[in-house]
Amino acid sequence: MRTILALLALTSLGAGSAFAQDPVDVDSEHYTVMFENDQVRVLKIRYGPNEESVMHEHPAGVAVYLGDIRGQFTLPDGQVLELEGKAGDAEWTAAGAHLPKNLTDQPFELVLVELKTPPPGAE
Repeated sequence: MRTILALLALTSLGAGSAFAQDPVDVDSEHYTVMFENDQVRVLKIRYGPNEESVMHEHPAGVAVYLGDIRGQFTLPDGQVLELEGKAGDAEWTAAGAHLPKNLTDQPFELVLVELKTPPPGAE
């Protein structure tokens, strides 16, 4: 999973913001704000079986998987990356744009803590 997130970060750096938007604005069916202040925004993310989103972007943050997941990210350049996570895993997520899809016939949920200030050295 870390390799996928690193690849996502590298391939997303060149993506223009014209391709991606805030997931809460463009896909409120899957993304809900649980908490927000001037430092972080906490999102609850839920995908039903085989559901997919639209292209959107996130700042850097931490994802916590509430159940096992298997999905894919389609990047703005068309590259497709597969991802897997186990319930209880917490992973660093680099800033970037993607179009996620649940590849299973089971729903999955995760919590994403987005940082509003870039981490040191990320600029």
